[in-house]
Amino acid sequence: MAGAVYPDLRDKVVLVTGGGSGIGEAIVRRFVCQGSKTAFIDIQRDPSEALVRDLAGIGTVHFEHADLTDTSELRAAIDRVRTKLGPVDVLVNNAAHDQRHPTLEVTPEYWDDRIAVNLKHQFFAAQAVLPDMMVKKNGSIINFGSTSWMIGQGGMAAYTAAKSAVLGLTRSLARDFGPYNIRVNAIAPGWIMTQRQIDLWLTPESEKELLNRQCLKRKLVPDDIARTTLFFASEEASACTNQQYVVDGGWV
Repeated sequence: MAGAVYPDLRDKVVLVTGGGSGIGEAIVRRFVCQGSKTAFIDIQRDPSEALVRDLAGIGTVHFEHADLTDTSELRAAIDRVRTKLGPVDVLVNNAAHDQRHPTLEVTPEYWDDRIAVNLKHQFFAAQAVLPDMMVKKNGSIINFGSTSWMIGQGGMAAYTAAKSAVLGLTRSLARDFGPYNIRVNAIAPGWIMTQRQIDLWLTPESEKELLNRQCLKRKLVPDDIARTTLFFASEEASACTNQQYVVDGGWV
């Protein structure tokens, strides 16, 4: 796999949430190719186990099946990763779900579910790995936001609310744990052409709008996000924290 090599990522323990497909899968592949001891958590068994088989001969990769919206399951999965690979050096809070929902039909239960799948697990995953990072006085946490709220996208208010809150979470954690040399940043992807996006939302009309609005006149792919993630995880970004970096081809 072509691309930059970050020697300091070799043998680092990396945990990616939602790593079984889409952007998460691309991130897992990149870290494995860097020689990182890479674990990922996902609710989907089949694609996750297929990914492990595909990467088995390349480097260390470990899959934990868990529902991230269940905090006890999330904590238990992270404990198993720690037992298997060691304390987490890099946490990538990637997991999310951008299901559309008409505002007037949202129930309190659905609202809570959207917050759980798009925001809550990011906090509790960070909470679970921070003590070890504090002992090491080193660590990188990368939270995934979205440009959806920046461009004023409608049709999924709970999702955009959760994703805007990721920036507040990121800045608070960066401030609190900076004295321990723990860096916390956010990445805000634009419209990335995962298979889910292609299957559900990409039409000739929406593709035309995308190419009109982006400065870069090409569709963005998961690996565009994975490459940026590696940078923020590495010591090349050792002075970068408390920031959000937009990767959207210049739409915002």
